[in-house]
Amino acid sequence: MKIAYVQPFSGISGDMTLGALVDLGFSPDELCALPAALGLTGVTIAIHPVQRGVFRAKQVDVRCEAAQPHRHLHHVRAILEGGALPAPVAERAVAVFTRLAEAEAHVHGEPVEKVHFHEVGAADAIVDIAGACLGFHRLGVEAVHVGPIVVGSGTVESAHGTLPVPAPATARLLEGVPVDFTPLAGERTTPTGAALAVTLASGFGPPPPFRLLAQGVGAGGRDPKDRANVLRILLGETSAASGDATTHRRTIAVVETTLDDASPQTVAHVAQRLLEIGARDAFVTPVLMKKGRPGVTVTALCDPGRVDDVATLLFRETSAIGLRVRHEERFELAREEARVRLPEGEVRLKVVTLPDGSRRARPEYESLAELARASGANLEALAARALAAWDAARA
Repeated sequence: MKIAYVQPFSGISGDMTLGALVDLGFSPDELCALPAALGLTGVTIAIHPVQRGVFRAKQVDVRCEAAQPHRHLHHVRAILEGGALPAPVAERAVAVFTRLAEAEAHVHGEPVEKVHFHEVGAADAIVDIAGACLGFHRLGVEAVHVGPIVVGSGTVESAHGTLPVPAPATARLLEGVPVDFTPLAGERTTPTGAALAVTLASGFGPPPPFRLLAQGVGAGGRDPKDRANVLRILLGETSAASGDATTHRRTIAVVETTLDDASPQTVAHVAQRLLEIGARDAFVTPVLMKKGRPGVTVTALCDPGRVDDVATLLFRETSAIGLRVRHEERFELAREEARVRLPEGEVRLKVVTLPDGSRRARPEYESLAELARASGANLEALAARALAAWDAARA
């Protein structure tokens, strides 16, 4: 399995990420054509080699010849989903921007739908994020691992005035992530770079053992003397014989509370709301509490950076007066989405790769249910035919 190990020893930004991916072999021509593919007018890309300390690097410069409008998340989503991007790339890019919008909304105390992206929503950020997702896709990267992220020091100027480093949105994005406060001058990690790292990462810290294939180095615009302003990405391949080739390891937070006075309607509502705000999973377990009272334990699994959001919802929507939080390691099989076309319509499938290299697919329930309702076909029959179509496409 191909993996990428991102080394943000001097920080990470969108343009640094693009430069490293181009240095690894991502097509410069395809990157330069990206603004037109997204329908962004007056936007061009320049790529040139530079020297940063001992590093020979690629610098990517996204140039906007005309003023770009302030955009909301729904504007950015429409651009990404309506552009000529492969479906998995558009989905990842939307996820990165959604993470960015949630951080900005938290910082400014307003709903996600009302966030004006300002700098991060400008055309260059759209190109940075879409280009990075496309670059990892074109290079065949199946898992991204990220080392400790250097954030820099001092202050940075923004549309909201002078801000401390890391900027508030950057700090929000990096909650639960290993960071390095080595006192390098200036902002070294931008909100765009942080959003890319936390959204695309399969794990933080050292990667699993891998065979090194290539290294790519992307340069930032500044050339400070304290440390080379570059981002390095190592491209590698894990060994199928190691047993870890298809397994990702990540740290996950487990948040739970036990209730003895919640109605079934409330519990069902809370479980659904937990998923909507970003929990990776939510479930309810019957328990027998003190004094013989039946109750339930509500459990949410989430990224460490989302613990506060989960806790806020549980306190607001239930009678809980205390929560338990612990961090655990989770092993995950590499997964991807596939789509098959049946006479009734399209079905999405989740495909995982097993440690022995074989692949297993399961139709997504929501996709099946929607098609069954629309067509009147039997859900189980649709599932069986979708799997048969997936098998046939692989033959």
